[in-house]
Amino acid sequence: MRIIETSIESLLVIEPKVFNDPRGFFFEGFNKKVWQEAGLDLEFVQTNISQSQKDVVRGLHFQNPPYAQGKLIRVLKGAVLDVAVDIRKKSKTYGKYVAVELNEENKKALWIPPGFAHGFRTLEDETLFYYDCTETYNKSAEGSLRWDDTELAIDWGIKDSLLSDKDSNAPLFNNFNSPF
Repeated sequence: MRIIETSIESLLVIEPKVFNDPRGFFFEGFNKKVWQEAGLDLEFVQTNISQSQKDVVRGLHFQNPPYAQGKLIRVLKGAVLDVAVDIRKKSKTYGKYVAVELNEENKKALWIPPGFAHGFRTLEDETLFYYDCTETYNKSAEGSLRWDDTELAIDWGIKDSLLSDKDSNAPLFNNFNSPF
């Protein structure tokens, strides 16, 4: 496993060691001991899986403390542009984002610690998206930001998307008072 630091502290791209042979491939998606040795002592308590068609955007979502979630993101089938926005008030990268393509070919994962808003755009039909969370979902703690907020200026590569009501009505970043 290779851990790749991004331009935002604590936000990490994980590149697994993949073993390929004529039958297919194998890799460890998570190994607690290996991650602990890398300084990441994580305990996952919930796994979520979603499937979406091409050009669907989901997000930008987060859970407010004390239900804040760290997420280990991976794509099992298809591809996404995965985006994490730093919403930690005291961070020097507050309001900045990182976008990473995750797909079934590169098998990369993204570790998003608590204190980030997260979203993704599917790049292929029938994309299967998988993530492990460090805290269980709590509806009363959910929060969101507009995916197309001009202040965040995220380059999603599209202008319009099929959105949920929650995502369509999410608040803008300049009206946001971060709990992190």
